[in-house]
Amino acid sequence: MRSVRLTANLGLWLAVAFTTCLVTGVLSHYIQHPPGWLHWPSRPVQLYRITQGLHVASGLASVPLLTAKIWSVFPKLFAWPPVRGLGHALERAAVGLLSAAAVFELVTGVLNIAYWYKLMPFGFIGAHYWTAWILAGALLLHLAAKLPLIRGLAAEPRPAPGTGGWTRRGVLALTGTAAGAVTLATAGQTVAPLRRVSLLAPRLPGVGPQGVPVNKTAAAAGIVRVDEAYRLLVTGPAGRHALSLADLLALPQTGAELPIACVEGWSAGAAWSGVRVADLLRLVGAAETDRPVTVESLQADGPYRASVLEPGQARDPLTLLALRVGGEPLHLDHGYPCRLIAPNRPGVLQTKWVAKVTA
Repeated sequence: MRSVRLTANLGLWLAVAFTTCLVTGVLSHYIQHPPGWLHWPSRPVQLYRITQGLHVASGLASVPLLTAKIWSVFPKLFAWPPVRGLGHALERAAVGLLSAAAVFELVTGVLNIAYWYKLMPFGFIGAHYWTAWILAGALLLHLAAKLPLIRGLAAEPRPAPGTGGWTRRGVLALTGTAAGAVTLATAGQTVAPLRRVSLLAPRLPGVGPQGVPVNKTAAAAGIVRVDEAYRLLVTGPAGRHALSLADLLALPQTGAELPIACVEGWSAGAAWSGVRVADLLRLVGAAETDRPVTVESLQADGPYRASVLEPGQARDPLTLLALRVGGEPLHLDHGYPCRLIAPNRPGVLQTKWVAKVTA
């Protein structure tokens, strides 16, 4: 069963999964922490939902693929002598780095989507992001070292299928089936028709207050209640307005079908209604502005208590300060009295319990 051809096939599958995971993961990181050159569009509405769903799905599918890949070369880890020269030593060091980075990425990714942050005594975002680049570099080095071997396989005739017991094709079929099963068992957290078979999904659409899942509750954010003295401060070039909840309800209301798409891979669509951010900006003379718009929460602290809308997103007619979901006033866990909901945006940037909007 263990052969160069088997290992090469598993390596190809793993490279495709890792590349998909890397590209979508880096994209998600840049959307959450935008460099100056990135201008993420507000349309199509479902784009981030798809890319982040692919990120988590390809990462989870990589778990059985990596397990099989390590199994296929496991005896070579104990070959003697362990090092046969400088070149061989460098190659083994690169394989060690590749294996360590791959295991670290998959383990921390699984811990993240399961919300087991206490098991990670370090900052997940930075560690996961930078290790991804180490993994990418180690993967390229490994591919360069093994390319002559892979080319040699292409020139050789394929071996006849084995008979009796396990075969190379049997191992590949088992690995592919395991990867498919893991994907099906979790994809329902974003693909609603699969929710009945998604036994491993940490979140499912429709499960939560008002039929929408919640990551951070009001209690976890330190929001116990919002009293009648609440005012939304909207600030722009023409001055400042302090709007009560009644004032917001008196403004023109707009409805939009938009998903909450979270970085952990789950997403859920919902019917939101509220005031267009563009209408609020018009009140303070910023309707046509090319300035970014900062949205701040009542939440006292936290890395995502505020978020920034690019000018194009702020002017998009689907970008709302939502007051209702599913026709009902927002539950406190969903950001009562109002929350940001914008198209094609990570859920962590859809600020809840909004207190200030500043252009």
